[in-house]
Amino acid sequence: MADRGANEHSLPDDWPADPDPILALNRIGSFDWDLASGLMAMDGQALAVFDMRPDEYDDNPETLSPRIPREEGRRLDEIVAEALKEGAENYGAYFRMRLRDGALRWTHTQGYIRRDEEGRPVRIVGLIRDATQELNDTTARSRRIDRRRREAGIVQSTTDALAGARTLGDVVEVLQDPLALERLGAVGIALGLLEGGRVRLRAAGPALRFVSEAVPIRLDEPFPITEAIRTLTPRFIESRAEFDRRYPDITGHLWRSGIRSAAYLPLIAQGRAVGALAVLYGDDTRFGERARTLLIGLGSAIAQSVQRALFYEQEKDLAEGLQQAMLPRTIPAVPGAQIAVRYRSARAGRNVGGDWYDVIPLPGGHTGLVIGDVQGHDTHAAAVMGQLRIVLRAYAAEGHPPATVMARASAFLRELDTDRFVTCLYADADLTTGVLQVVRAGHLDPLVRAADGTCTRVPVPGGMPLGLSAEFGEAQYPVATVELDPGNTLILCTDGLVERPGDDLDDGFRALARLVREGPAEPDALADVLCADVDRRDGQDDVAILLMRRRAGATPAAGGRLRQHVAPEDPEALAGARHLIRAAVRSWGSGERADEIELAADEMITNALMHTEGSAVVTLRVLTGTDRRLRVEVEDTSSALPRRREAAEDGVSGRGLLLVDRLADGWGVEARGTGKSVWCEFVVPPGPATAGRGPYEERPGGG
Repeated sequence: MADRGANEHSLPDDWPADPDPILALNRIGSFDWDLASGLMAMDGQALAVFDMRPDEYDDNPETLSPRIPREEGRRLDEIVAEALKEGAENYGAYFRMRLRDGALRWTHTQGYIRRDEEGRPVRIVGLIRDATQELNDTTARSRRIDRRRREAGIVQSTTDALAGARTLGDVVEVLQDPLALERLGAVGIALGLLEGGRVRLRAAGPALRFVSEAVPIRLDEPFPITEAIRTLTPRFIESRAEFDRRYPDITGHLWRSGIRSAAYLPLIAQGRAVGALAVLYGDDTRFGERARTLLIGLGSAIAQSVQRALFYEQEKDLAEGLQQAMLPRTIPAVPGAQIAVRYRSARAGRNVGGDWYDVIPLPGGHTGLVIGDVQGHDTHAAAVMGQLRIVLRAYAAEGHPPATVMARASAFLRELDTDRFVTCLYADADLTTGVLQVVRAGHLDPLVRAADGTCTRVPVPGGMPLGLSAEFGEAQYPVATVELDPGNTLILCTDGLVERPGDDLDDGFRALARLVREGPAEPDALADVLCADVDRRDGQDDVAILLMRRRAGATPAAGGRLRQHVAPEDPEALAGARHLIRAAVRSWGSGERADEIELAADEMITNALMHTEGSAVVTLRVLTGTDRRLRVEVEDTSSALPRRREAAEDGVSGRGLLLVDRLADGWGVEARGTGKSVWCEFVVPPGPATAGRGPYEERPGGG
């Protein structure tokens, strides 16, 4: 027994300090179960009932588990739990336990529940004894108790097990469980499903090994399983002789399989047959009225599960087809990059999700990359996803800046009058420079795998999810600049790839980075590795993946065109524009004049923002003719023309156009209908493609 002095909730005063000799003589043991610690002390006689030595027990009730069959343990736990919940003072239960040699015997326990002053249970003290003799006073009584217990629980236990079955595979797994066969006293079960006028076996028992699961049985063939379906009537064959008389064509196969009797039950749901169940026995079996009622009830429960599984699989197939139809059918080829995309539907649940990806050709040779996730997993989420994908693609293809694309998409979502919000990430990629302008709306950060295999998460400042930002008037999205060097891979995904049970988001990102680092460099192969990991984890959420690898060793374009919007009083936008200009100038091949071009462009943008009330639009482009020139244009909405002036020695302004004049080979101002454009040009060395114009180069005077 446990040390009672160490526990303030002692045994009742009338509980003996030492085992009662009378209890010992009657082979009755006692136990003391402390509910706070979970420990249960047992005296020597109680351990003898469990056929255990004192040195084999450590006061942990789990140590008794090998002695108590699973079904008995579950029933005993339910009895105790109900007594605790209902406020009972005691409980009693018969259960079977397994001896050291594997034999089963009946045992009885009586527990007394002790509660504290507030009525909470704190201890259970009780008795346990061998009840074999009591229950075996007569053979008939023992058999009656066993049969009634088994019959009362067989349909309920099978129904409980089938409650969690979603697919036909789950139903088959429940039916083939050895415990299910033991409860039925059967040696095998076969499930035949009606498909287009034929019966296809989904779980072939030993009696039907001669029939291939891949080959359906015609409904008019002389098998008892087909006869049960045709007539909607059970077939009970009680002996080998009855098999010989009624189905002589199959008896040879049955005898080789050791089957002597069987019950064939039609599975009827909503008034029509969906298949049949064969319960197979190795001995002659007398199917009395009680046994037939039991089996028919079992068949009814299984029929409901089969129909539910069929509906589930049909709806899941339809949902996945709908999801796939809404995703892009093809991904456009992107010069200078390798693209890989994947979509995996959730392993749990039958509803379609709202995850998607997209690759969009943009003006100026840029490429738009989109990854998104609509809240929810139903057809409404899919419908929102389909509409939003089309709208976002249209806004991006019109050439709007990334922040504008995201803001307009958020406003559109709000106008849909839906309660769903959407997380999304949109990147405008210029592969001639490797510069990506990234906007994030409540979505996961991207990752970048470097050419040497290292993988890092790239923190990107973000705004609110689409729909919410418009709802709360937070439609401004910051734009981040990410450089993708040749050989590097951009990784965009939805949260199903990162979220793992028991881990926080940072742990998920670390696990994903490790998987990417150890995976192959080729995007398609890496995407397969990521999907395999989702399958291995039995992912509970949809997953969309978009990978883009900038080709290593690809010759950059000889020239290009860059256009960037810079909002007033937005330091991040100004810094991003400077970053883009620097990358473009150096990528297009400007030789020793790169620093001069960057400085002149910076001065022109700063002047536009300081001396006008609106935003500025900077455009860089390469012009070819008698010589190769790089032209910088800065547009603003003011009609006032700038003038060059000399700054005082201690002046802090007035040097902008002076610098442009001295650095550039030419500059000027052009009036526009809505403002003006200040431009300058630099003669630069010939680019890598000297044989002709690059794909984005323009003749002088081009727009």
